[in-house]
Amino acid sequence: MKRRHVFKAFLLLVLAGALSGTVHAGGQQDFGDYVVHFNALSTDFLSPDVARSYNITRSRNRALINISIMKKSLGVGTEPQLAVVTGKAVNLRGQTIPLQFREVRDSTAIYYLAEVGIDDGETLDFMIEATPRDSGPLSVRFRQQFFTR
Repeated sequence: MKRRHVFKAFLLLVLAGALSGTVHAGGQQDFGDYVVHFNALSTDFLSPDVARSYNITRSRNRALINISIMKKSLGVGTEPQLAVVTGKAVNLRGQTIPLQFREVRDSTAIYYLAEVGIDDGETLDFMIEATPRDSGPLSVRFRQQFFTR
């Protein structure tokens, strides 16, 4: 399967999760000229082909955080943007886990992916900062509880 088709299958999985409301937490935040899309899901939900193609560790005890930054353009809608993405996850005990994002490009799409270990029933607060080339930092926060059984 070509890499582009595999990533489209990944995006369909994420969309299916968004529609069901049970697979992941996610959403978007508007910053005027920019929109930041974000979600988190157990890597166990990824097909083996998708996980292998994007070098993602597939496990029910790992979560994938997916960030994309879009710039609003008149007449075009939105366009993917390059950015520096950093972040951390904090559990309810106050333990901080740094997130290491890596850039993934697929045709014209740009995504920033990070993985983190999770335990059954664990709740993580994600604090993400995305800085597009021609903008200041865009900060996003969201909470996700994970179930691994």
